[in-house]
Amino acid sequence: MSDVIITVRGEHELRVAPERATVHLSVSQEGPDRQAVVDRSLTLAAPVREGVVAREQTGAVTAWTSQRLGIHADRPWNNEGKRLAPVYRASVDFTATFADLSEMSVWTTEISGWDGVTITHVDWHLTPETEAEVEREVATQAVGVAVTRARAYAQALGLENVTALEIADRGLISEAAAPAMMQAKAMRGAAFDMASAPPMEFQGEEISVAATVEARFAAN
Repeated sequence: MSDVIITVRGEHELRVAPERATVHLSVSQEGPDRQAVVDRSLTLAAPVREGVVAREQTGAVTAWTSQRLGIHADRPWNNEGKRLAPVYRASVDFTATFADLSEMSVWTTEISGWDGVTITHVDWHLTPETEAEVEREVATQAVGVAVTRARAYAQALGLENVTALEIADRGLISEAAAPAMMQAKAMRGAAFDMASAPPMEFQGEEISVAATVEARFAAN
């Protein structure tokens, strides 16, 4: 009797508390006088920069960036269809990555009420070391799910021996090459999928790390 080919997918997901938060914010001003707008924007950006530097020195911030002052002008239209005098807008953008999430929450809450400061979003993430460790764990567990499914299918057919032929990230085992008798239903859309908490949440939700693998087995 020839081998029966079984093709399955295995999935696994872990939810992990975020370890880092990167705050994206902008300090901006606008008005009819270009120089006044520039001066005011730089004045308002100074305490933001000082606060970030101070927290970097204590270890609460692990990295930060500050973009050069950007300025542009726009001539709006009035309700009669006439162009008005130019309106100037100047802005300085910042990012700050926090290792101390409680300090991040305190700081963002404080500066969000400052004149000219807009917090655009917060990215929640893991350290590279934790991310690599969790990805290994979910991949291992996903393979285990695939093996368990293949054995269950084989047993349902009265077959005892199951031998792995191929294993790959989702989508890498071609349909054309698959004489598959059974195919597991896809549950997630990527080999690794990391979904962070929604933006502007100062208390981060858990980060979802998921893995999906495809595997082909011979059963007899």
